[in-house]
Amino acid sequence: MSSRSGSTSGGSTGGGSSAGGGAAVPLALLLRREVASERTASERPELHSGLFSQAKKGEDFTFLKLECERVPGVPSSSFSAFGLFDGHNGNGAAIYTKENLLNNILNAVPADLNREDWLAALPRALVAAFVKTDKDFQTKARSSGTTVTFVIIDGLFITVASVGDSRCVLQAEGSIYHLSSDHRFDASKEEVDRVTKCGGDVGRLNVVGGAEIGPLRCWPGGLCLSRSIGDQDVGEFIVPVPLVKQVKLSTAGGRLIIASDGVWDALSPEVAFNCSRELPPVPAAEQIVKTAVQSKGLRDDTTCIVVDIIAEKTNPSMPLPRRQPGIGVFKNMFGKKKSSDSSSHSHADREYMDPDILEEIFEDGCALLSRRLDSEYPVRNMFKLFICAVCQIELKPNQGISVHEDSSEPGSLRRWDGPFLCQSCQEKKEAMEGKRRSRGSSRNSGSSE
Repeated sequence: MSSRSGSTSGGSTGGGSSAGGGAAVPLALLLRREVASERTASERPELHSGLFSQAKKGEDFTFLKLECERVPGVPSSSFSAFGLFDGHNGNGAAIYTKENLLNNILNAVPADLNREDWLAALPRALVAAFVKTDKDFQTKARSSGTTVTFVIIDGLFITVASVGDSRCVLQAEGSIYHLSSDHRFDASKEEVDRVTKCGGDVGRLNVVGGAEIGPLRCWPGGLCLSRSIGDQDVGEFIVPVPLVKQVKLSTAGGRLIIASDGVWDALSPEVAFNCSRELPPVPAAEQIVKTAVQSKGLRDDTTCIVVDIIAEKTNPSMPLPRRQPGIGVFKNMFGKKKSSDSSSHSHADREYMDPDILEEIFEDGCALLSRRLDSEYPVRNMFKLFICAVCQIELKPNQGISVHEDSSEPGSLRRWDGPFLCQSCQEKKEAMEGKRRSRGSSRNSGSSE
């Protein structure tokens, strides 16, 4: 499957009109708005995508949509979305997540945000949407689960949210960057400690004679992943809270590989990029999958999405999304920091940066909702006083429960501060933190994941 998107123009940064007898807008402001619109439009790269899969169980599902609009009917609000859902113990969770996740993301972001604020709001919207999707799937009363790697590309900005062991890797400017995390117990002592603290039992499969074999798993259920959507039979401390990374490409562009563990169990990122070098996305995805299968055989569903992001080097770029204070996770890990003293400029006068490096804007993988949903900005716009921050239902006055309700941390966190959760989402939060347990423990069965 191959697809291509052309350029789309960005929207104006201003709001309001002089029509209908309104106040006149200064010419200088109009010119600045026009320049901002042209810069945003010129930043839209071409995207070429390809997909290839070889099925063993039929539990891998994908989502590729190059023309999405966060505001229906407004082309300047367009973005592209790609998802890979590697199901286990059935395909119910993978199908449900594929069909509902994007809508849940968009519902968690006010439609009236400008592009800069939309990009800044995405990390929290993704967390809320992953948790809502998992919570809603509970009503399906199924035991299946799924990994999720979901990618949103808006211009040169790439935002990735992931749970499980599917991965997204980026090659840009001759280097490889990991944009997802491997949520296997064997890969993270911190996740083992978190789950055991919440009440899970993590260990290897017991066999006759007391020997332990295989990867670390969580019991009951025997899942080797510490994060996923679904898997209600394992325990809700197997959380759907994703690692989120957001980066800004330079105008050199780059190539993304999004693939299930059927690829990564056989190939390193370096081999995957090398074996598909100079191939268009469709044959590149096919080559990666066939190389993986040739290496280890078709032991699992093996799926690969390749996305080429092609931007002309002469394109200017928009400013970075507004940085969010209070969390301390903004970094510039992939290159030198761009200096830009905008303290003496108004928002409309903010200087545009012309980066020649890839920059990391955001990264957070904490499993605590009280941290992931909290921020000074843009929480006031994003989480309304009488709206649940996760499921977006309306709350009556005094009905909402602050995410800081049970916080014992010193500092500025107060139980009467938002964002707020409804009663059922508060119960979900407590279950993920091990404060509401309802399942036993046994190591007598294995999981297909």
